[in-house]
Parts: sequence; C-alpha cells; structure tokens
Amino acid sequence: MLHKIVEFSVRQKYVALSLVLLMAVGGVFSLLQIPINSLPDVTPIQVLVITKAGRYSPYDVEKLVSYPIETAMNGLPDVKEVRSISQFGLSAVTVEFQENTDIYFARQMVSQRLQSITDELPMDVSSPQLGPISTALGEIYQYEVKGENYSLTELREIQDWLIAPQLKIVKGVTEINSFGGFVKQYEVILQPGKLRTFEVGVKEVIDAIASNNSVSGGNYLEHNREQYIIRGFGQISKKEDILNIVVTNLDNKPVFIKDLADVELGTQIRQGGVTRDGKGEVVTGIVMMLRGGNGREVISAVEDKIETVNKNLPEGVHIEKFYDQSDLIKRTTGTISTNLMEGGFLVIVVLLLLLGEISGAIIVALVIPLSMLFAFIGMREFGLAANLMSLGAIDFGMVVDGSVVMVENIIHRLRDSKKEESEQEIIVAAKQVVRPIFFGVFIILMVYVPIMTFSGMEGILFRPMAITVAAAVLGSLVLALVFIPAMSALIFKSGVKPRKNWLVTWLQPIYKRFLEWHIERRAMVLSVALLLFALSLLVMMRLGSEFLPELDEGSILVEQVRMPSVTLEESIENANWLGGQLMKNIPEIKTVVPKTGRSDLANDWMGVHQTDVWVVLKDPGEWRDGMTKEKIAEAIEPYLQTEPGLAYNFTQPIAMRVDELTSGVKSDLAVKIYGEDLDELNRIGESISRVTSTLPGTDNYFVEQPIGQPYLTISIDREAVASFGLNVDDVQQVIEAGIGGQIAGQVYEGQRRFDIQVRYPEDIRSRLEQIQEIPVHLSNGQFIPLKRVSNIVAQEGPREIQRENGWRRLIVGINIKNTDIGTYVASLQQAIDEQANVTPGYFIEYGGAFENQKRAMNHLLLVVPLSLFIIIGLLYLNFGSMRYAMIILLNLPFALSGGVFLLWIRGMYLSVSASIGFVALFGVAVLNGIVLLDHINELRKDNKKSLKRMVVEGSVDRLRPVLMTALVASLGFIPMAFNTGPGSEVQRPLATVVIGGLITSTFLTLMVLPTIYLWVEKRRKKA
Repeated sequence: MLHKIVEFSVRQKYVALSLVLLMAVGGVFSLLQIPINSLPDVTPIQVLVITKAGRYSPYDVEKLVSYPIETAMNGLPDVKEVRSISQFGLSAVTVEFQENTDIYFARQMVSQRLQSITDELPMDVSSPQLGPISTALGEIYQYEVKGENYSLTELREIQDWLIAPQLKIVKGVTEINSFGGFVKQYEVILQPGKLRTFEVGVKEVIDAIASNNSVSGGNYLEHNREQYIIRGFGQISKKEDILNIVVTNLDNKPVFIKDLADVELGTQIRQGGVTRDGKGEVVTGIVMMLRGGNGREVISAVEDKIETVNKNLPEGVHIEKFYDQSDLIKRTTGTISTNLMEGGFLVIVVLLLLLGEISGAIIVALVIPLSMLFAFIGMREFGLAANLMSLGAIDFGMVVDGSVVMVENIIHRLRDSKKEESEQEIIVAAKQVVRPIFFGVFIILMVYVPIMTFSGMEGILFRPMAITVAAAVLGSLVLALVFIPAMSALIFKSGVKPRKNWLVTWLQPIYKRFLEWHIERRAMVLSVALLLFALSLLVMMRLGSEFLPELDEGSILVEQVRMPSVTLEESIENANWLGGQLMKNIPEIKTVVPKTGRSDLANDWMGVHQTDVWVVLKDPGEWRDGMTKEKIAEAIEPYLQTEPGLAYNFTQPIAMRVDELTSGVKSDLAVKIYGEDLDELNRIGESISRVTSTLPGTDNYFVEQPIGQPYLTISIDREAVASFGLNVDDVQQVIEAGIGGQIAGQVYEGQRRFDIQVRYPEDIRSRLEQIQEIPVHLSNGQFIPLKRVSNIVAQEGPREIQRENGWRRLIVGINIKNTDIGTYVASLQQAIDEQANVTPGYFIEYGGAFENQKRAMNHLLLVVPLSLFIIIGLLYLNFGSMRYAMIILLNLPFALSGGVFLLWIRGMYLSVSASIGFVALFGVAVLNGIVLLDHINELRKDNKKSLKRMVVEGSVDRLRPVLMTALVASLGFIPMAFNTGPGSEVQRPLATVVIGGLITSTFLTLMVLPTIYLWVEKRRKKA
C-alpha cells in the first residue's frame, strides 16, 4: 500500500500536487474561522445560580435559600460538585458538571430544577437567576464612564440605561456588568410622629403605593369604523405622583403620603464600590464575552461600538478603557509567532548545511506551512481555538522529520544515477525509506493520543495541544508520502549534481573510527550509558514538582482582606489611598483600579471587607532599567503593610478568576477544612495557619474569616406579640421596612425604571437605643416601641458561610515561593498531622494548583506506560520481530536522561508540561532508531560482508538523516526553550526536556544502538 502511494505520487505528480493544493486551500479557509484567544479557557462546565435574598443574614440565607438549592442540584445527572456562598442578602450556588456536558443542556437542567423548588424559597426572596454564560476569560474589556460635572448617580444611570444596552447587542457579548457609583431610587421617608398622629402603620403606606401604581387594558372599542385600543394608565412617573397617593381617610378627609412622609431622590444600599488612581470613586463597566467566543474579534467589535456610543452620550460624558485582553492576546500570539518563525529558520539552516542541496532544503521547508494548514483543518473540525497551548508546542523540526529522511535518501540515490533514470530512482529511493518513515512518524503521532485522555484542567490545557500537534504530524506524514516524492520528481527530473558536503564528509570518517573502536567494547559503552541513566534518576527525585509554571499576564492583581466588621466606606477610602500612592511613587504603573465588594451582577461575591486592586502596568519598554514585575510587586508591598490587620496576596487578573471559578480558591494551595460548627472550623483554621507561618517556602497565607461580623439580633417575644394582638409578621415588616427599607413599587421614566423604597429616617435607625424605640402599629391605631415586643442583642456572627458538597467549609489559602508545590505539601501534611489539633468529625482536603497537579501526575502514570505500549506495538509491526523493538526501546531511558539533566541545569521543576515533553521526546527518539536499524537490516539482505562491517557501514550511512532529524527537532524547540515573552513560561519546560533528551538520545542512538545490535545478533547467530 505504501509503495503504491509513493509510486502514484511520482507517476501522477500533478494530480498529487493538486490534491495538496486543495488541502492548503481548506487550511486557509479553516484558519480564517478559528477563534483566536490568549489562553485556553480552563473554566469547567458550571452554572452559577444567583439569588438576591433581600436583607437576610448569612445564617438565614444558608438555611432558607442556599441549602434548598444545593439539595435540588445534587440530584442532577453529571453533576461533579456543588458549592455555595451565603452572604448578607446574597446566595451564590455553583453547580459544576462533568467536562463533556453541553453548557446549554446543563443550564436547562438547572433552570428546570429551580422551577420545582420555587415554592420552598421565602416569598420576599427574588427568583433565582442563572449567571452569565461566560468564563474566567470572559471579562475581556473594562472601562470607566467619565463625565465632568456629573454625579456618580448620574454616571451610573447613563451606564445602566444608555451604554450597557448598546454594548449588549455586540456579537459575542453575553453581559455588561456595572460596578461602582450609586443606583438611583425614590425614597419615601416615613415620619414616626406623623404616623402616630394619623394612626397609620408602615404596612398601610406600602399597600397604598402598590395599589396606586398600575396599568390595565380594556380590550378595544370600534368607533367610526376605527378600532381604538383601551388603555388604563395609572403608573407613577414622577415624585409628585407619590406624594399625592391617598393612604387612608381620617374624619372623612384623605390622608396623603405627603402628610406622612418626605419623598426624595436617594440611592440604593450597595455592597461594593470602585476607585481609580487615588482620585475617588468612579463608575465602571465590565464587558463579558460569551463562552467559546473569539476574544480578538469581540474586543475589536466592542471598541468599534464604543466609538459609536461615545458620539451619542450626553455632553461631557465619554467611555475610557482601562483594561482589555487584546494586549495579552497580541503578546501571546507574538510569542507563538516568534517561536515558530525562529524555529522554522533554524530548521531550514540545518537542512541547508547537512543536505548540501538548496532545492531539497526548499522542498522540505515547504512541508512546514503545509503541515500547519493541515493542522488548522484539524483544529476547526475539533472546535479548537488558536492560543498559546494549542499552537505553542508545535515543533517544525518534528513536523519535517519524515520529509527529511525521504529527501535525504532521494538525493543520496540521485547523485549516483543517470539523468534519464531519475524518476525511477526517486521511486526506488522513496520505497526504501517509506516504511520506516511511516512507522516512525506514526509513532510520533500516536504518543500524543494518550495525552488526549487527560481530564480536568490539564485536559483543557493539553488536549488541544495534543490534537493540534497530532494533526500537524499526520499532515507531515501525508506530505512525506505524497508531496515530497511528487515535488522531487518535478524538481529533480534532470537528476542531482554531485556536490561535496564538507560537514558530512568531515563527520563521517570521524564517526566511523569512533564507532569501530567502541563497538567491540560493549561493557564500557553500556556502563557509561547506564551510569548516565542512574544519575538522571537520582537527579529526577530531587527536581521537585509543580502543576504548571505561572503565566505572566502583564498585569498585577492584589487581593486585600480586612476584618469582617469594616464598613464599605472605610474599605473604599483605604483602597483609594493605596491607588494614589502607587500612581505617585511607581512610574511603571499605568493605572490602579481597586474594586471593593461585589457588583450588582454578583458574579464575584466578595464582601465589603475585600478589595481586588487591579494594577495595570505600562509596556515593559517604558520601565526603568533593571525593573521587573517581581520588583514592582516588592515596591507595592510597603504601602500594603501600612494598613493594620490587612491580609493581602499578589496574583494576576485572569489567574485569580480561574482559581476562583475552578475551585473557589484564590491561591496556589488551599487547605480545605470541612465540618459543621463555624467556631470549630475557625479554631482549626487558626491552628493550621500557625503551622503554615513557620513552614519554609511559605510566601503569604490567609485564613478566611467567617466569624467576626457584628450582628444586631432582634428576637421577637411571642408572648408579648400575642398580648398586643399582633402577629410575628407585623413586627417583621417593621424591622424589614422601617429599618432596612422595603420596595413598594417602581417609577417608570420612559424606558428607565427606579425602585420606590419605604423606610424610617436614618436618625432613628442608626443606633441601638433609637432602634429600640421604633414604633410598631397596633390594630387599634395605637403604637408601642419595638422593645416591648422583642429582645435586641448585639453579638458576633458569620460574615459568610461557605459550603461544598453538603459540608460547611473554611479555607486556609497559601501562596508559596522558592520551592515546588509537591515538596511543600508533603511538609505541610506532616506538620499538620504532628502539630495541628483537628477535631474528630472534621476533615481536611488540599485544593488549588496542588489538586490539579496530583490528578495530572496520577494520570501520567497511566499515559506513559500506554505510550510505551503503543510504541512497542508499532515497532513490532514495522520489524516483525520483538528483539528489534526492544533494542530501539532501550533508547528511551537515555532520552529521559538528557531531559532530566537539562531541567536540573536550568533550575526547573518536573511539571505536567515537562512530563508531556518526555512523552513527545519518546516519539522522536524512536524515529532515529527505526531509521538506523531498518537500513542495517536492508544492507544485510543482499550483502555477504561481516556483521560488524555492515553495522558500521549502515550506521555511517545513516549518520546524516539521524543528525538531521535530531537537529531539526531540537533546534525547532530552541526559541521556545529560551524565549522570555508572555506565555513562554508554560512552553519552556516542554522544550527543555525535548532538547536535552535529543542530545543524549542521538549520541546513544549512534553509539549504543549499533553496539547492542551487534551483540544481540552475534548471540542469536551462536544460538
């Protein structure tokens, strides 16, 4: 079959080349349709259920809202994990599904299940809403709404009703999240004295507003052959409409709201705020991209739309961008482009030096873009995006390995043939190497197949890489069998002029003398090889391990956590001061945007004591000499240390959202403590934190502070309530409406609508003594103070309650430095077992990056043997003999040695990226062994020379193709191994392993393989 393909390609070269051209057109078409993003989106398939729970405390939110939703979600098919956070007025339940679940199917199942539990939720809780169909990479564009002489309330109104609706229609945008400023509302401020005078309660006022704010329809009327639609309009549209609502009648006189209360424009109670550059609060918007969207296209479309929107905003108002991912996309794609172009250039240089034939080098070089186009077809069919991981690991040297062997053999035969015999000689030359090429390249392809079985975050990261590389290698195999023979028949139809390759001519006699001397000294050669392997195993045990090196996003995010009792205003004030100091003292910073608390969308459920400080840096070309990102972080730290009691953590914007959405954790390592009692969880957490603080490698750590939120608990006295003829609900409404404020309806101003809130004046609800005197209306028209029917106590309680898979949970978050995560966790586990007092019934798990690394390494224990099994099977099919397969397989430990040594020399850890580098290395190392042994076997068929002489001659003949395949593969990875651009952190370990492994495996292929082959064959002859 293979011989027929080669013969067809040479005889029907124009047909073969037309098929290749057709494939190239398909590749270009696919490239234009592939989404382009900076990074693979590692967010799992999850649905966020957000429920705004009015004024309920975390205790009540957990019991009445979060727990019923959690319980309902646990019964859904393919659910992997359910976790929740219950805060003041908010329940956020995250339902994570198995990764192959369709996101829209998952949302449909969650939505249907929510409908079935609606009746179980309190009446005054809003309907549960599903979060945006977005991901950790979804926050692609952020902007500030600026306007001179406009208040924060006015700017927020412009953002909500003018800007956001227009940006939502941009293709690929799923949501616009408004953050900062104040949301306008109409406030009905009740006057307790006037309520007593007119004998009116809070309930009557709320009912009166609700009863005077409606529309109705009266069908239609036919008049003078025309149809009139009958509309009853009674909606409130202005402040005066509220003032003139009748609440009751007293002595046959109407009592209006204006007699009982003041109506004024106010703002909603908020749970978050944003400042910028130390200049005070601002209004911002966050553009959220639809899951699976094309980041570059969406950002471009958003910027075009903003340009249009800016023209139509009120005078003096404009939108100013302060963050987007286009720069990261540009820099990561720049890293990929640089690596591929430089790698391609080095490959071509090697081809020219070792082939000594410019035409042949050009033919092989053409395989590079054609293989990439074939890979783009594969990416399109599998629905992959072009990003750092999917394209970043392609090595052009690996791609052209098969073509190199094919062209080298064609040129070698044509140099000794006649012009008129060139076509036949090309067929003969191609047939000689087509089998080892097929099996060698197919092995390279197949070793990537087990990588496609990864699951979780490592699957999302490395599966696209494996698919893309496999597609490119498959394309290169097809091109080596079809394109190379066809082009050779076209280019070399007049034969090849004999040219002396000085490099190969110089190397071959040296190698021959070296091999002849060592081939009989089997013990020495094998001893050296085994010693190298043994040393590499010792080094590998000391390397340390990690999940993945951290990707540099080009920006810094500082997470701040204050005491739970702090007010929003104080948090905003401190964050604003920090922003001003950083802008004033660190010139590398472009802008600082601290975000405190949560936005209205509540997809990021921070409390008012938490601030995310976005530090956007200038282009590195504008930094002072010697400045690095690490030094900028060090310069920021002293300003953080000035705030007493502040815990902080340095991370990056996307990394923070990834950690938060994938595991609910914002740190390298999370010690998760599960149990029932919050006080006991807090005690265990503090105990573990004391252990952590003394452990080498700890950079910083924090213990979540669930306890410490001041509460004012109003316990209703049921006997007292009954004695006054009241119900508990009557008192509860006074607490909810009078103190907290209750929504009684909405005012419509055109398409804009604003809440009407009823509450008591601030001066009688701001202190404990005043709250005790708040009037409660009796059925007889009299009033009593709230303290007569309740006990009011100040106490401490939880700020938030976190749950995971049915248990309450507390997290000790740890960030590490100058150590690997595997070693650190081993030390931490031992220290916790020895020093921390964990109560029976409470248990500990480790999450964050360590959880991913542990799962990935366990899977590699399956992947590596599976790859070896595939290699053995294909080698057996190629040679028809297990002994040759095992001889070649002996090359793999020596390939591993070089990869380990180079990792150690460069101070790198054994990460998942490096481990996958070993899998890729095995494929290339095997190809060289196949090329060498297949040629020796071919020589032995028709040759009567001694076995030793044929082994030496065969090895010398294959010196050039072995060196070429090894050099082009390793040099193709050189730019990747030494690039310092954004995204190169993940590629560097993989490239380092392949380069180091090919150095040792090539040397051992040329020395150890001939030695072992000669020894095995001699023993076989004797036997």
